[in-house]
Amino acid sequence: MSDFLVSLCTIAYNEQEYIGDLLNDFLSQSYPKEKTEIVLVDSASTDGTKAVFERFQKEHQHEFYNIVVAENPKKIQAAGWNKVISVSTGDIIFRIDAHARIPENFVENNVRHHLDGEMVTGGIRPNIIDDETPWKRTLLMAESSLFGSSIADFRRSSEKKHVKSVFHAAYRREVFEKAGLFNENLGRTEDNEMSLRIRDAGYQICLCPDIISYQHTRNSLKKMLRQKYGNGYWVGRTLAIQPRCVSLYHFAPFAFVCGLFLSLLLTFLSPLIPALFLGLYFLVSIIMSVAAICAEKEKHLVFCVLPGLFFLLHICYGAGTFAGLFSLLVRPPSKEEKTIRYLPK
Repeated sequence: MSDFLVSLCTIAYNEQEYIGDLLNDFLSQSYPKEKTEIVLVDSASTDGTKAVFERFQKEHQHEFYNIVVAENPKKIQAAGWNKVISVSTGDIIFRIDAHARIPENFVENNVRHHLDGEMVTGGIRPNIIDDETPWKRTLLMAESSLFGSSIADFRRSSEKKHVKSVFHAAYRREVFEKAGLFNENLGRTEDNEMSLRIRDAGYQICLCPDIISYQHTRNSLKKMLRQKYGNGYWVGRTLAIQPRCVSLYHFAPFAFVCGLFLSLLLTFLSPLIPALFLGLYFLVSIIMSVAAICAEKEKHLVFCVLPGLFFLLHICYGAGTFAGLFSLLVRPPSKEEKTIRYLPK
């Protein structure tokens, strides 16, 4: 199809149970294997993730241009992706999360858009579940809903356009040579900040609806709430490190938590104030829940908890943002946190 050597990459921490499916997706790609490098980075896993990587390398090394297994002792996402960039040799570097699935034409479709001149590409990213149970279907509905998640283009766009960021992106190597590496002092927002620097460096990020990948929804309420809290925390902390890579909609749950707290403080004026505030919130929540439930082919009684689930997600995200903002008072960002590393010339 082209002379592009591609590096298909993922990093993982304790993903022994799930990573095999993604590795099978790598094997199934329609793009020529002799033009495909696989880069697998283990983030100091304590289960058998690294052993899965090494077994895959041993069994399939001869099929691909190369298979690299590397380590990320720092564990954090940004450090793992910087390891990917440093050890990979492809012209195009693919960032694929361990909790993901990709169809067989994923690489081929990305490369096609790079041949048309795009330098960073990605596509839509629906959420999926690993087991079709009513409860996990409920979690999926919450994660997929506009009310429960976000308005990001990669969730629902149907037109090709240039956007602020994409999920499971394919980057031309020169992009990192000019824009720099991921900021290892950021947690959940390292990709937002990287996308900002890519745009500042003069590149465009193209969302292409014919490129599809899938992200596994957290398979328990505890994990989902922990994820939302962490996302909110890093939104709050990133505000002082690079405010241009967060948007107002990132602070919607924080505004909700502040509004709820303020309404409770105003109870002495009238007990109706918090009741009206929560009543309006749950009215919107119920309308969005009904819309989500109506779109389901099969209906289950557990779907009725969806308004409450939305409430918990928003509280956790908003509380996380509050904690992130508070951390700025306790530990203001240092100059080092804002320093960007670059690939050696």
